[in-house]
Amino acid sequence: MKIDFFNGLLNLDQPRRRYQVKVSMIRKFGSARHLIRPLVFHEIARAGSRLLPMFIFVSIALGLLVIGQSVSWLTRVGAIKYLGTIMVIVVVRELGPLLAGLLVLARIGTANVVELGTARAMGEVEALEALGIDPVHYLVAPRVVGMMIGVFSLTVYLILGALVSGYIWAFLQDVPLRVSDYFRQLAASLSGLDFALLALKTWIFGFIIAIVTCYHGLAQPLHLEEVSSATVRAVAQSVIACVLLDALFIIIYLAV
Repeated sequence: MKIDFFNGLLNLDQPRRRYQVKVSMIRKFGSARHLIRPLVFHEIARAGSRLLPMFIFVSIALGLLVIGQSVSWLTRVGAIKYLGTIMVIVVVRELGPLLAGLLVLARIGTANVVELGTARAMGEVEALEALGIDPVHYLVAPRVVGMMIGVFSLTVYLILGALVSGYIWAFLQDVPLRVSDYFRQLAASLSGLDFALLALKTWIFGFIIAIVTCYHGLAQPLHLEEVSSATVRAVAQSVIACVLLDALFIIIYLAV
């Protein structure tokens, strides 16, 4: 959310009744859908589609990394039939969701802290409250929804790109593995639980990142020089929370 919007909000010389109508509409998320929905779409685009080129590059690199390290060893022991299984375990279950969450945190989570922390330091959040606008509904809710959907979508693209590029790199290394056999290995290694836990994990990643970054931007009044330290704290706590959550899902996989 650009700061100029809040500055312009204070300088509008519109009738008082028009302010009261807008205030009464934005107090409740359900009654202000036509105002909140564009903000949600904006956050989905910012945390999703705008990062897609970077995620395509990362997916290609991830496929090369996993295949490059595993093909040589699998070929030596004659276990090339487990290549699809390794891709599922490493990319689908572990590296894909965690890497997607960390990249979104680095690009969008830090921006949340800077934007909200600067707005709080300049008194713009208090200006919204003075107008009767709930900052949680107007500033936090769209970011939470947008980041949850964005992390999930980018994780899917990252995984698909890594699986496809993984086979391409294996083909370039003259691995005796047909396309049909490769995707058959992938299908045999996947289960309904993988899809359910993948969706749940990415949604929780997005929720945690959005809540932590918004909290450090809005929780307490900041001076402008304190925004950078608040950003560092938010990033550190988000990384720790995501890693701990990933460890919990590993335990669930092993238990099931």
